[in-house]
Amino acid sequence: MADSLPLDADAHLGGTRPAGFGYWPLAQDAPTVAVQRESIRLVSPDGALVRGLLWTPAGRQPSTAIVLTHPRADFSVHYACPLLAAAGYAVFGFATRYLNNDIDCLHDKCVVDVATAVAEMRRRGAEAVILFGNSGGGSLMALAQAERSLGDGWVGVAAHPGEGVFMLQVIDPSVADEHDPFGTVDELDMYHPDNGWRPWPEPCHYAPAWLARYRQAQRDRVARIDTVAKAALADQERSRRLASELERGSLSWRQERARGVATRYLTIYRTLADPAYLDLDIDPDDRPLGSLFAAPDPFEANYGRAGLARTMTDRGWLSTWSGLSSHARLADTAPGVTVPSLLVHPLADTEIRRWQAQEVFDNLGAQDKSLEMLPGAPHYLEGHRRVAMDLVVSWLEARFPR
Repeated sequence: MADSLPLDADAHLGGTRPAGFGYWPLAQDAPTVAVQRESIRLVSPDGALVRGLLWTPAGRQPSTAIVLTHPRADFSVHYACPLLAAAGYAVFGFATRYLNNDIDCLHDKCVVDVATAVAEMRRRGAEAVILFGNSGGGSLMALAQAERSLGDGWVGVAAHPGEGVFMLQVIDPSVADEHDPFGTVDELDMYHPDNGWRPWPEPCHYAPAWLARYRQAQRDRVARIDTVAKAALADQERSRRLASELERGSLSWRQERARGVATRYLTIYRTLADPAYLDLDIDPDDRPLGSLFAAPDPFEANYGRAGLARTMTDRGWLSTWSGLSSHARLADTAPGVTVPSLLVHPLADTEIRRWQAQEVFDNLGAQDKSLEMLPGAPHYLEGHRRVAMDLVVSWLEARFPR
């Protein structure tokens, strides 16, 4: 059931969220006019549940709908939703089938969920549908546009160049043994004093030659994990084939069948180790020391419970977090994004570098494309959200009916 949002309501607003949940609306994100919300439950063609909130201006049906999601986050209450609805657009923020759990996340399935959301907006009468991608949602929405021509426009806000590409810059290459969370190759450890590290909150300095070796070692570690994952999937497929050739009900058939369906899990230690977190001379911009994933010291988060992709299936790793194997790399998909495109990059983002945003923009295949840099803005745009959404609205107004 739809409900209107009075100015003083806070049912979908709140205070500061814990690290990693900064995309939720803050009190200052409350719209200045009443908007409506409708809970939507969709079932994808392959049977997955897609749920979210449709935000609309009170009293009318907009001609343009904006859809936004993230591979594992709930974007039904993303800060953009109330602000863009107040500006006159229908905004469907939703969660994919992998909400809060991307252990087995397959980006191709996420694209199916995006297609389901887009189809629902068109069924409801939207003349134009805009794909809005924030953070990891940026590369997902680009994949959806490039592979299935979904959407009439693409907007990226703090859109990193793919979750796997992001992992390439944060994974700790000094891990000596994938089964040992403490084993370390000292010369590759960004948290070793001999390599330039100083205890938080002192700034660090890493020599360019050392940094080049470090970046290559990060790629090498990802490649090693890829090899393990691909071998496991090949073994699984081999067992499936063998089971199909064996006598049904025999012991050997039963054994191969078990191996053919069994899922092994990768445990990936230490995934918060980007030297740029502690050395602001690396790719300088407006960012502060640290990471939005660390509270506040990346050293503790690297070894502690924080971090990303700590437990993954083989196929989930290859599809989502491998910068060498994932198909959701913006370097690959951006040329296929041919609809009008807007990229908004916050220059104080601790996770995405200015040059990466410029590279994404340069690679976009759209003839009509725009790039906006926001000085001083962090990854989730706290304190800069109205300015950013005004930029988005101005861009939309020139191209799509409300």
